Amino acid sequence: MKIVIVGAGEVGYHIASRLAFENKDVVVVDKDAEAVRRVAENMDVQTLTGSGSNPSVLEDAGIREAEILLAVTNQDETNLVACLVADMLSPGTKKLARIRGADFDQYHETFRHQAPHIDTVINPDIEVVKTIERLMQVPGAVDVGEFADGRIKFVGIYLDRHARLAGVRLSELPDKIGRRHLLIAAVVREEEVIIPTGKDRLIPGDLIYFISEEEHLAEALAIFDKHAEPVKRVLIIGGGRIGYRLAARLEAQSIYCKIIERDAARCAALAEKLSKSVVLHGDGSDQNLLSEENISDIDVVVTLTNDEETNILSSLLARRMGAGKSITKISKFSYFPLMTAIGIEQVVSPRLSAINTILQHVRRGKVLTAVSLKGEQAEVMEAVALETSDIVDKPLRRIAFPKGAIVAGIIRQKQIIIPTGDSVIEPNDRIIIFAHRRAISGIEKILAVRLEYF
Repeated sequence: MKIVIVGAGEVGYHIASRLAFENKDVVVVDKDAEAVRRVAENMDVQTLTGSGSNPSVLEDAGIREAEILLAVTNQDETNLVACLVADMLSPGTKKLARIRGADFDQYHETFRHQAPHIDTVINPDIEVVKTIERLMQVPGAVDVGEFADGRIKFVGIYLDRHARLAGVRLSELPDKIGRRHLLIAAVVREEEVIIPTGKDRLIPGDLIYFISEEEHLAEALAIFDKHAEPVKRVLIIGGGRIGYRLAARLEAQSIYCKIIERDAARCAALAEKLSKSVVLHGDGSDQNLLSEENISDIDVVVTLTNDEETNILSSLLARRMGAGKSITKISKFSYFPLMTAIGIEQVVSPRLSAINTILQHVRRGKVLTAVSLKGEQAEVMEAVALETSDIVDKPLRRIAFPKGAIVAGIIRQKQIIIPTGDSVIEPNDRIIIFAHRRAISGIEKILAVRLEYF
């Protein structure tokens, strides 16, 4: 599979890194020579310095042989033109464009059906707002993914020191919890992803990823001593594009919302657009302001400014002053490993949201959803099992999956199955597969070539 990536920023860089690790043929194009040099020095991909909207540059990049074009620069217009030019040069190439401007929202479908033909428009701001809402709904979760139209939840949660499952072997879980609706698919321990076996114990501090049916989610959370409380009051620090989108969504759900924004002109614009939210002009890291606004009565503080340090400081300060919990926007991937160490667990990233959306369109076969785990060491995919697959009609224990991969869920029409070794996949089932990063290429190869459904 040949993939041309226009844009060597954070999104382009990390997508290229993921795909290069999986031995895909990747070409990265950017007019910033320094960004191109960074890519060339750190991964085995082709690079080209030039504008991705220039026809001759795309020709040199091999657009006519590419299966996919990813236009992921920081400029919406550049991404649109790159797709337009690619559509003229190679109509059969699948085109994905990262477009953040709200003014383009109503035209996403138009782009798909008219020139320039764009197969998928990705708006990171929309995706990250969805992520924030999911985190609000699941107490204690640091990662939440949805499959089967929301009927299955994939949740990452830290195991507390005094939790009743601390020190328990996985083989002891059924006796300990007395239910079969919980499947622990992965454990992240000291930045390493582990696919646990029955012999493994759960240790305090582990980041545990489990699969649960939505209707049993509250019960599953209670097993980890997490209990849901309705979110009634939210404080948003930062009234930019994401802050506005989130406030509008909260208003629609009748959730009380305040926004703190430094820019007076932006405050006026927000007050005009929003009908119920309280808009405050000030600094979200100002302790006196937070105290005046009764921060201890706030259920969730969401820090969404364009300054990473401000977001981190505001989240820590809000929690220290008694806010229920905080959700922090981070854009620099290098900051991610540090967050837990300083006490910030719930982190969102527009760039990571964009990457997750892109991955589901890059994966071979009928992949419906793809979600990266925290730290990007593994991935969870939802796909369709076709009748031609020899994965069907046999017990899972008899299927030789690559090491580091596991079937975590089976959706059969309206039935949701948390699988065991005796479970059997039937044609047209939707399956959820957890795969360690090193196993993804093996999963793709086996399922795309021999099994022809993935």
